[in-house]
Amino acid sequence: MNNQSNNIEDKFKIIISVGDESGIGPEIVLKALSSKEIPNNVDFIIVGSKTNLDNTYKSLKSLGVKNIVDPNNYQIYDIKIPFEINKKRRGNGNASFFYLKKAIEIVQNYTNAALVTGPICKKSWALAGHNYSGQTELLAESCQVNNVGMLFTAKSPITGWRFNTLLATTHIPLCEVPKQLSTKLIHSKLDLFSKFCKTYVKKPLLKVAGLNPHAGEEGILGSEEKDWIKNAIISWGKQNKEVQLTGPISPDTCWNSSAKAWRDKTAPTHNGILAMYHDQGLIPIKVIALNYSVNTTIGLPFIRTSPDHGTGFDIAGRGLAQSQSMVEAIKAAFDLTNDSRLFNAH
Repeated sequence: MNNQSNNIEDKFKIIISVGDESGIGPEIVLKALSSKEIPNNVDFIIVGSKTNLDNTYKSLKSLGVKNIVDPNNYQIYDIKIPFEINKKRRGNGNASFFYLKKAIEIVQNYTNAALVTGPICKKSWALAGHNYSGQTELLAESCQVNNVGMLFTAKSPITGWRFNTLLATTHIPLCEVPKQLSTKLIHSKLDLFSKFCKTYVKKPLLKVAGLNPHAGEEGILGSEEKDWIKNAIISWGKQNKEVQLTGPISPDTCWNSSAKAWRDKTAPTHNGILAMYHDQGLIPIKVIALNYSVNTTIGLPFIRTSPDHGTGFDIAGRGLAQSQSMVEAIKAAFDLTNDSRLFNAH
């Protein structure tokens, strides 16, 4: 058990699944938990291999890494997944899948808890026979929730403003995006986004990015905005007058106001932007927020956050992984669950 724990049952708990153990997941967990930015009044439960966490700790110490915690001071739900000889990647995929399954089970056993997930390798999941396009999809299935959202959030260390981008479509090929988009989908994501934001502000200001360059330029550069996206936004806005809604906005300028609000306390702010597809939303948030961006699943019965980077196989085991995004994921899990003033205006 975390050495800060008082073994109080109603104390806020954060369950951490370590992700793919051949990547940087275990390293960033041990580094992040040593940060002075981590809330003190939290119990942590780590789901993974105790042996691997111990080995990671010893290896990092031998490399001269100082700012790490000893996993023996934390409660570890030790899951031993057998590895197949010469099929390590499949074994790691299988392990990270069942770590997440167990972490979901654990977090649902508490009324005051959140889930933080380490990065996984989707290809390794597939090799192990787990055909999900990401952790979000497994979370939705496990919690029996139909409408969930992949929200990327980051709190500016300069201004304190929280930057939010929700994805209309997630882990699908780019060529499938126009086929998946629909009025029903846009409305469902705006429902989810507004409900989330209204927990913190009475009248959220939301923006919707266009799909095509220049939001279609009145049908010259693509017809979706003219044919139905604009009408979808207008019809939803008429039914939800408590939300200030604008769009479709040209994607190449949609996030300009976000960049200004990130660094300037006097700049106008908004509560969120709905992006049409994965890279459209993630490129600006990663460029603007750097290592402060966090992947959050909204629509679940609990808050789930994750670092917004991948497994880092190329630097795993070398002590080089930055843990700021994991730190931010832990902080966001705490804030999103507990802080009703999260969406603060300047």
